[in-house]
Amino acid sequence: MTITIVFAYLILVLTIGVLGHKLFRGTGEDYFIASRSIGSFVLLMSLFSTHMTAFSILGASGQAYHQGVGVFGLMASSSALVVPIIFFFVGTRLWSIGKKYGYLTQVQYFRERWDSDSLGLLIFIILVLLIIPYLLIGVMGGGDTLSKITDNQIPKWLGSLLICVVVVIYVCYGGMRSTAWANTFQALVFMVLGGATFVLITRKMGGVPSIAEKINTDLLVPAHRLNPIQFISYTCIPLSTAMFPHMFMHWLTAKHIDTFRVPIIFYPVCIAIVWIPSVILGVFGTVAIPGLQGAEANSVLIQMIKHYSPDFLVGLLAAGIFAAIMSSLDSQSLSIGNMFTHDIVIHYRFYDQISEKKRVLIGRLFVFIVLSVTYILSLVSTPSIFKLGIWSFTGFASLFPIVIAAVFWKRSNKFGAFSSALSVIVLWIYFFFRGWQVPDYTVANTGIMPVVFILAVSTIAIVGGSLITRSPDPDLINKFFPPDTRDLNSIET
Repeated sequence: MTITIVFAYLILVLTIGVLGHKLFRGTGEDYFIASRSIGSFVLLMSLFSTHMTAFSILGASGQAYHQGVGVFGLMASSSALVVPIIFFFVGTRLWSIGKKYGYLTQVQYFRERWDSDSLGLLIFIILVLLIIPYLLIGVMGGGDTLSKITDNQIPKWLGSLLICVVVVIYVCYGGMRSTAWANTFQALVFMVLGGATFVLITRKMGGVPSIAEKINTDLLVPAHRLNPIQFISYTCIPLSTAMFPHMFMHWLTAKHIDTFRVPIIFYPVCIAIVWIPSVILGVFGTVAIPGLQGAEANSVLIQMIKHYSPDFLVGLLAAGIFAAIMSSLDSQSLSIGNMFTHDIVIHYRFYDQISEKKRVLIGRLFVFIVLSVTYILSLVSTPSIFKLGIWSFTGFASLFPIVIAAVFWKRSNKFGAFSSALSVIVLWIYFFFRGWQVPDYTVANTGIMPVVFILAVSTIAIVGGSLITRSPDPDLINKFFPPDTRDLNSIET
């Protein structure tokens, strides 16, 4: 029964994605950003579901198993505040600039903003390398979910393969419009089923009062488990949203600047709906399934679903987890295909003439390649989902000064941007190798997470590098900061 329901769900998502092809206009702009035609509700669901991965569902519950309810504050509460602010100040402005100059990728914007081809290439390489671990979260989470739910009747490698195949088909076939439709459906699925999972498991365990009596109080009031400095450090992680290639791509899909209002207002509500049940169930898991060590806790939610739910509900709840996984995987893979197509193939003119049909074909090819490589890597990777996500987010968050300087600071130039990007590369690699094998690693045991230190150095680098070198060309400044414009949003016209 469980396997039947899961497969039925995958087929349903595939069908929704394929239906999006019926409105496909045959152009590269339509394939990659749906001809900038997405409305408010679909944009909200797309942005939210793209941001919610196995990291949010499995990783949050797994980490809460070890650290308690304070995990919600580590990222969820800060995300609920920081992410909408980024939508408002960064997303709307990049949408306006993208519409005016026809940008389809953030690399195109950075390359022209600072008139530097080499800088664009460097940022492209960084973004691709950072998003691959993010893709791994989804592929590994999907395989692990299906394996646990079916008692390994479907092994991890096959579960991961099924996820990749379904995503490849509807993304390649319908592009961004199919992705947006599928993500909207899947966002509704995992929000509804997430709530149902919480209610069902809580009742089966005897209710909240009964469970609370059995929980280690340290998990409910984890003062010694969450260092205040570390807590504050985690608030830097959501800054990664501003540099996610898939977020930039989704921003460009908006029909109008007013389309951003609904996502800005209701994003915090969506965060609470998903994260609160995941975190609380992770804590409840210490009672239901005690003794899990390290990365084993990533499967606590799956094990609880399997233990406390009848077969048909197990399948439905597993589908909810799959929804969260695939709704991120599709956007991330499409964004990389988008960047390869426009920032490498087209930009460097590997073809003398590239028709719209060929542009779409190239994009589809890269989506296939990206997911194929990610799948192969998933077969040999066994890290903690939460930990893998944090390191990926750390890199993206550390690039935050670059996008802020590009959008808001006229005096910033390519030398400052180069300095900032290079500082991120060097420090990220250094801290990764220092901290990967060290639980709860902080800089010099101060409680300060690497992201804070790298972010600070990155900021100093772009400010200092820009100030000690020559100012940007006035024509370049006027292009992106029109003298007769008070608000960048007026670029829309």
